[in-house]
Amino acid sequence: MAHRIPVRLVRRRPHLAALALAAGLSATCGGGSSPSGPSNPGGGGSTNPLVFTVTSSGVSPRTMTVPNGSRVVFVNNDSRPHDMTSNPHPTHEDCPELNQVGFLSPGQQRESGNLVVSRVCGYHDHDNPGSLTLQGSITIQ
Repeated sequence: MAHRIPVRLVRRRPHLAALALAAGLSATCGGGSSPSGPSNPGGGGSTNPLVFTVTSSGVSPRTMTVPNGSRVVFVNNDSRPHDMTSNPHPTHEDCPELNQVGFLSPGQQRESGNLVVSRVCGYHDHDNPGSLTLQGSITIQ
């Protein structure tokens, strides 16, 4: 996307033209996009991504143990949307950090909040709460 700087500005105030150009370039070079994965996937510097993948067969893996302070990512590789939330259905109050995942369109992924309380967090697809293949748990240690 080309940004046009008015010629008057370039001739009369070249320093302002340079600032306008720099601001325009920074806005088009990734500013405003959300991260595609966890910014600190394993807490404590782990390089193993903590990813749950949703497909037409269900969620894989269904259970996971993560270090305290971690975040997890749910990736929707199914052809239909899923609404991944904390247990219990329908209040979703056990692990509010998981509710940050929420609605995932096909191909979309989203990260949970920081899981900072040692406990077991159950999750499910809010739109299909009875499906065992769309349920699981995260043990936070």
